[in-house]
Amino acid sequence: MRHEAKALRRLRIWLSLFIAGLVLSGVTAFPLEREVSVLVVKMDGLGMLHGSALLAWLHTVRDALAVTNKRYPFLAYGTDWLAFGHLAIAVAFLGLWIDPVRNKWLITWGLITCSAVVPLAFAAGAIRGIPLYWRFIDSSFGLIGAIPLLFCRYYVVQLEQNKPARRILTRLA
Repeated sequence: MRHEAKALRRLRIWLSLFIAGLVLSGVTAFPLEREVSVLVVKMDGLGMLHGSALLAWLHTVRDALAVTNKRYPFLAYGTDWLAFGHLAIAVAFLGLWIDPVRNKWLITWGLITCSAVVPLAFAAGAIRGIPLYWRFIDSSFGLIGAIPLLFCRYYVVQLEQNKPARRILTRLA
């Protein structure tokens, strides 16, 4: 029983990290213009990246957000829905928290969607004129997101190996 409780605790730690990443990605999509402006000011202040392609790109993004939000604020509604999507997906993963073995399919789904980030970033990024280095940054979110899910999968397999104990753990949760 002790082994199963330890596996459940570790699964929930990794799952918490994944859910926190989704929530953080969601809530930071709402004040995007303000965040990018602050980032540009901070990076300008460092001086290390002066004249770099990265800083030039961030200036472009900041300016585009400012102009778009001033002239066409309704376009930010799409970003609001992106944020909501992240929050809704985070809530869906609570099913894995409640009953990890029964809802292990969420891990597979999450890993598939994390891997789908890479081709989407490169294909859509090329179409939208996103710099190559930024597409690598975007792709990294899918790869980083897969790490806690792989640990979750490992711990769910441990829980599956002792199904009678799993029923007791589920009642305790």
